[in-house]
Amino acid sequence: MESTILKIRNLNAGYQNKWILKDINLNIEKNKVTAIMGPSGCGKSTLIRCINRMHEITPGAIFKGEIYLDDKNIFEMPPSDVRKRIGMVFQRPNPFPTMSIYENVIAGYILNGIKIKKAKMDQIVEESLKKAFLWEEVKDTLFRKGTFLSGGQQQRLCIARSLAMNPEILLLDEPTSALDPKAQAMIEELIVRLKENVTLVLVTHNRSQAARASDYTAFLYLGELIEFGKTEKIFTTPKNKKTEEYLTGKFG
Repeated sequence: MESTILKIRNLNAGYQNKWILKDINLNIEKNKVTAIMGPSGCGKSTLIRCINRMHEITPGAIFKGEIYLDDKNIFEMPPSDVRKRIGMVFQRPNPFPTMSIYENVIAGYILNGIKIKKAKMDQIVEESLKKAFLWEEVKDTLFRKGTFLSGGQQQRLCIARSLAMNPEILLLDEPTSALDPKAQAMIEELIVRLKENVTLVLVTHNRSQAARASDYTAFLYLGELIEFGKTEKIFTTPKNKKTEEYLTGKFG
């Protein structure tokens, strides 16, 4: 049985006096991959930045509405607590350049001042790198800088860094758009595998990636949620003409 982990209710968000997102209502199901699709500028990144409360730290940001994580309104929680429970991986791999691979994985603990014993730290590093399909490639070079890795490896390191905090939800903002096809395929496989332990929200421009990797798809257009449902249904029998036009490449 499906269960909802995140409920977005009447969410509006934008900058200065211009709304980008308009009245978004959406349920994110636990241990599933939900793809957020739509043409450039439709509000995909703004939406996921609202989900982990990064939107509001941008100068001039405006927002109203509610987002519930396990029935608790995230806007009534300390932002640091929200970000521990909802991790985020960005478009371009961004390992901390001064840190080793090992330190990058446990950066969340270091930066939040969370003290853990060395043995526990070693365990978290190994488990997180294994979950991100990276352990075998880096286990002998853990104390080299993360920036020595290839683009695809760096992105998996960023995923490991998020997983180390044991989040309930992982937000992925076009995580493969800066990668070559081989690295892209690996991250896609990883996304499908990760949903056993974590709920994923994937922003992607890549229609075939959404079709392959997601269970649910939300289609945004000009800041509005046009259609949402099981990916297979959206891709085979979309209800809305705009969705159909986007999926067949007429715009976007």
